[in-house]
Amino acid sequence: MRIENFAVKFREKINELQAEFEKVAEERRKKFRYHLEQGKVVFEHATVLRHRLARMKLSKFLIDSKLGAFVTAPVIYSLIIPIAMLDLFMTVYQHINFRVYRIPRVKRSDYVVMDRQYLAYLNIIQKVNCIYCEYANGVIAYAREIASRTEQFWCPIKHARKVMETHKRYGEFLEYGDGENFGPKYRSQREKCRISDTPLPDAANDETVPAA
Repeated sequence: MRIENFAVKFREKINELQAEFEKVAEERRKKFRYHLEQGKVVFEHATVLRHRLARMKLSKFLIDSKLGAFVTAPVIYSLIIPIAMLDLFMTVYQHINFRVYRIPRVKRSDYVVMDRQYLAYLNIIQKVNCIYCEYANGVIAYAREIASRTEQFWCPIKHARKVMETHKRYGEFLEYGDGENFGPKYRSQREKCRISDTPLPDAANDETVPAA
């Protein structure tokens, strides 16, 4: 019981930190002279002009790049194929299975956020790099959330050994070796999994448009 109460308090603390994070994010938006209008990022005109002046020319960027960057680029970008396949398969997976078992589907746009390409101080290569990184990390986060809901529904049991970087549902999972309480707690976890998560702040769900 004490562990379950701790898990609840832990989730409450996470929600408090998320609210504080959004407050700080709003302060950053004011500092860097942009705001959100109906899901669109809008920079002040003077800020856009300064960003364009700060942009490194493509020719200088290529000249300053080391040979290793050109050699490793094909290897780095080759991951786009399995990442795109993961994106597709996880989407199909949840649309089929989560509907059948009445598990709330994960909103992809909450995890795959694409907006760095609209920064005027990035040249074309830097923008492509940013698009690749934000897509890859977004898809992995999206896939992990789908996997965590799957685990909560079918096998919500903690590990005997310490696990690094557990997902947010892990703290409420059943204790390893607690066979006496497995049945009722297992059913309870399934019902919790069917309850939608608290929506993220609007700013986290905003889609962006070119600011320059």
